[in-house]
Amino acid sequence: MHGRRRKHWGWGFEDQQPTAGQVRAAAPFLGERLAIELGEPEEPVALSEATLPAPRLEIPRSLQEICADDAHSRASHALGKSYADVVRGFRGRFESAPDFVARPREESDVERLLEWCSAEAVAAIPYGGGTSVVGGITPEPGPSQNGAISIDLAALDGLIELDEVSRSARIGAGASGPALEAALAGHGLTLRHFPQSFEYSTLGGWIATRAGGHFATVWTHIEDFLESARAITPSGVWESRRVPGSGAGPSPDRLLAGSEGILGVITSAWVRVQPRPGHRASAGVGFDDFIAGAECVRALSQSGLNPSNCRLLDAGEAELTLAGDGSQALLVLGFESTDHPVEGQLARALEICAEHGGARSGRRGDGGEDAVGAWRSAFLGAPYLRDQLVALGVISETFETAITWERFPRFHELVMETARETVREVCGAEGRVHCRFTHVYPDGPAPYFTVLAPARRGQELDQWGAVKRAVSDVLIEQGATITHHHAVGRDHRPWYERQRPEPFAHALRAAKGALDPAGVMNPGVLLEARP
Repeated sequence: MHGRRRKHWGWGFEDQQPTAGQVRAAAPFLGERLAIELGEPEEPVALSEATLPAPRLEIPRSLQEICADDAHSRASHALGKSYADVVRGFRGRFESAPDFVARPREESDVERLLEWCSAEAVAAIPYGGGTSVVGGITPEPGPSQNGAISIDLAALDGLIELDEVSRSARIGAGASGPALEAALAGHGLTLRHFPQSFEYSTLGGWIATRAGGHFATVWTHIEDFLESARAITPSGVWESRRVPGSGAGPSPDRLLAGSEGILGVITSAWVRVQPRPGHRASAGVGFDDFIAGAECVRALSQSGLNPSNCRLLDAGEAELTLAGDGSQALLVLGFESTDHPVEGQLARALEICAEHGGARSGRRGDGGEDAVGAWRSAFLGAPYLRDQLVALGVISETFETAITWERFPRFHELVMETARETVREVCGAEGRVHCRFTHVYPDGPAPYFTVLAPARRGQELDQWGAVKRAVSDVLIEQGATITHHHAVGRDHRPWYERQRPEPFAHALRAAKGALDPAGVMNPGVLLEARP
């Protein structure tokens, strides 16, 4: 990237970080938009003044050509991008910095790294784009381990093979979203998987975390596009057969998808691609009541129309993203096709919306929409905004889950009440709690709750932890999932343990024991770290 470096503590590149003066100038607008009293902006601790522990390990001579232990490499691989991670990095706290960072250039380098880690009892943490918001890439060694390294897979990227007949592509796991799409675009193709972290996250990371993407219905997760995966494990190479579907026992791909680096390092994958869509139609639809809008979305999800975008924002979320004035919930509705016009599908969807009290707002278009375009811009800019909110003393957390339709109204009420009450209790002031749907299914929605609240400087992590625990408890107690597309990591593991069946936990431990006998692969994620 022409010498540009990623920020060592937050989102984006170093030259994208606004100055304190710029943050201060933006504060009045942000304060009015958030309706939260903002503090005096602080500046992040410079890397030269940050706290990094001394390395516990020396880079072995046999690996020196692919490893580095400079301060920027270690700090930038010490944390993910959760609110807690950004606060720690902002404060210059990198207690979990890896002892060194490895950058394999080919699969044989990965094999050498895992062999060394297993022999020396060193935790090996696969690293894609560093965008985990659940503590999934923190280089924490397990009990009796001598240290931890981060394995950055950026060099294992690129379009390796293309099958235009079957519309499949083999792509390196380290390929970022933009690089992956650029490579496919040269052939008129696209994967069309756009998570919010698209700018920096990678194909391998998407598979390892079962990431959710662009499509709000049908193809909602990356495994819906996964044809075959290849990984290097401490016990050998894992590669599934490339077929369009199989009933031959439990799926190797399904086990690897969502494994979060505890079984091995994903190095490449065959994925299903498609021509770039040439037909699009979209509209914003307003509802006076969020639950009425949810009933409309249920009807849409069960209609067989399968919209590509079907994201319902409550009135506060619509206002926050400048997609509305705060008086109505907003449904961002869209259709697309590579083959045929979709105006008829949109017209029928709008009829369903009208039957549920929805009224169209804005204009259709390919990017120039009023409400729809404003929402899209806010969605893509949210990670950058959060860094500024940390500087201004605002807690920013999200909870994404999924639950069946018949339980949703009461569930929504309980989560909103719990979040608001906890914010008042731990922050001593009102915050903002909003809800939107990211994905929808015929049997239920994937609600995404956003919490914004004033922080007490120096106590942000305690306040964040209290809100995290209170809301997560409600998710599990009400029968929802602890995560729909952000993964488990370390942050969600206590609630994941309550969600999964215990016999399955035994089976997962056995699988890890077979593939990773020394227990070096990402200890503490999904499963408790064991000696």
